[in-house]
Amino acid sequence: MLDKKRLKNLGINIKSERLRKNISQERLAELTNISRNSVSLIETGKINPTILKVIDIASVLGVDISVLLKEV
Repeated sequence: MLDKKRLKNLGINIKSERLRKNISQERLAELTNISRNSVSLIETGKINPTILKVIDIASVLGVDISVLLKEV
């Protein structure tokens, strides 16, 4: 149960930063070389991305990875 909450928080953080930067799920997917569907699943906490993907997402969003890992 704790893992689900942590994945949900990660997804919320990613979505928040993506929206703050005005980047679509499709564009984030293109820039990180993952599918738009995977971006959606990550943002809703339904899949657990690899740490390398989280690093890629942070890089594309121009934030430190710690921003995405807040409360995870």
